[in-house]
Amino acid sequence: MWSKYLEFMNLCNQKINLRALEPQDLEFLYQIENNASFWEVSHTQTPFSRFILKQYLENAHFDIYEAKQLRLIIEDSTTKEQLGMIDLFDFNPQHKRAGVGILIHPDFQQNGVASEALLLLINYSFSHLGLHQLFANITLDNIKSTSLFTKHNFKKVGVKKDWIFSGREFKDEVLFQLIKN
Repeated sequence: MWSKYLEFMNLCNQKINLRALEPQDLEFLYQIENNASFWEVSHTQTPFSRFILKQYLENAHFDIYEAKQLRLIIEDSTTKEQLGMIDLFDFNPQHKRAGVGILIHPDFQQNGVASEALLLLINYSFSHLGLHQLFANITLDNIKSTSLFTKHNFKKVGVKKDWIFSGREFKDEVLFQLIKN
């Protein structure tokens, strides 16, 4: 029954499902959120406790119109193993737009999971949420993400100079947009 609902919502294919956060995702979230190598893209500066993440999960039931964001777990359709997360953020129903963020666990990178998840999220955003556009903010040196988003027809529309301070240097951040035609 759940898989039929996901199909209806355009949130699954033969390879992956995009699903809501569940209490059993606590350890996965703890691993991902406390991996310092991801902090640059998530704008995190300190680790998260299990307690704080448990509270976050308890409040994850708010819908996108209340929370202005939607975080989904990317899971393997067959094994149900958690592969990563994909987010809509800065959701603005008035202007029909949202930002997209995606993070794949290092063990599952480079096997098409990000591309499959992004395609599902694009379809869901345009067909179910009725959005007009999606955007992504990607540092200039993030070649993998740039490649992923341009593969799915996101266009580079601007560069924010010295936008991200990482390590000991400033990095430019590129704004990409996908406008529904």
